[in-house]
Amino acid sequence: MSMIRDLRAVVRPALRKTSTPYNGYDTTRDPSASSAVVDCAVYRDGRRVQSPQCVPAPPSALSGAPGASDGSVQEAVCLTPREAMRRVREDGGFAWIGLHEPTEAEFAGIAAEFGLHPLAVEDAVHAHQRPKLERYDDTLFTVFKTIHYVEHAELTATSEVVETGEVMCFTGRDFVITVRHGGQGSLRALRNRLQGDPELLAKGPSAVLHAIADQVVDGYLAVVDAVQDDIDEVEIEVFSAPAKGSPRGVDAGRIYQLKREVLEFKRAVSPLLRPMQLLSERPMRLVDPDIQKYFRDVADHLARVQEQVIGFDELLNSILQANLAQASVAQNEDMRKITSWAAIIAVPTMVCGVYGMNFDHMPELHWKYGYPISMGLVAVACIVIHRTLKRNGWL
Repeated sequence: MSMIRDLRAVVRPALRKTSTPYNGYDTTRDPSASSAVVDCAVYRDGRRVQSPQCVPAPPSALSGAPGASDGSVQEAVCLTPREAMRRVREDGGFAWIGLHEPTEAEFAGIAAEFGLHPLAVEDAVHAHQRPKLERYDDTLFTVFKTIHYVEHAELTATSEVVETGEVMCFTGRDFVITVRHGGQGSLRALRNRLQGDPELLAKGPSAVLHAIADQVVDGYLAVVDAVQDDIDEVEIEVFSAPAKGSPRGVDAGRIYQLKREVLEFKRAVSPLLRPMQLLSERPMRLVDPDIQKYFRDVADHLARVQEQVIGFDELLNSILQANLAQASVAQNEDMRKITSWAAIIAVPTMVCGVYGMNFDHMPELHWKYGYPISMGLVAVACIVIHRTLKRNGWL
């Protein structure tokens, strides 16, 4: 234990010289690992307020170079959440704090600093929540499901078509806290885009909430187009004539897997429609009236996505039923062919069976032309039966 104390005594002064101490917000991660806080900034009059002690992020962290951050790790957190709120309370503006998969201990300090409701904090930490909009006193808690299309060379019975993540947003009068779960849905590009539009960002935290909702729904639109291509591909295979020698129909497992992925997409889209309608229709103190108009456009886009996803589900049901019906028809055709050939073979079987009986006194047994005549009758009977069955479509 004495060695650990000595090590801490050496490390802490060095941290004080290079950056602002984190004030207890990062209590569980390894000291060498990145904090759950991706970015923390104060915005005043639509512009980011630079911190005097801010150390810029290295170029590799912003340029996409190997080892660069994808938005899931800390890049250049110049302020702690506590320091950001102190500046907001003294000089105005609002704070935007972004986190990626925080632990309970990491989020506890932030929750206490901003007075977040314990139920919302529990949802934000544990994730896997249904899209929703809840109000706790003077804070709006919004859950978004992000959808990412997974590229694949060929759709199989085990292909992953869509990948989901979550973005949770705490919106207050003078702060926005975003909590992201999963490897998709980074908000770094969104933050940079908003910082390039000070007039919009000056509307406050509700502008950030709208931008997040708009980005999430725009992602849905892109995924809808990609999933449509997969469904079209399966539909063409089901209703097109199979190549000679290839199996008829489509593997039902492929259709069922695509249906499961569409169902996951539907679970992300449908519950979000009502929250977006509330944000666009019901006046809220935390939502700027000018921003509320923009939520109508998001709600319209989301309603269109929902209609398409529901249509996908119904279309896949029809495709699956059609594929099963085609398989049944193919089996019936095979059975008819087998039955037809069995009927043809029954004629020589009957004749040979009759003449194979060991009786001493049978007609035509010792007749010179008995064998050729019997074979001729068998051949004629088989030809007549074959032509009749073929004319009726059995062969």
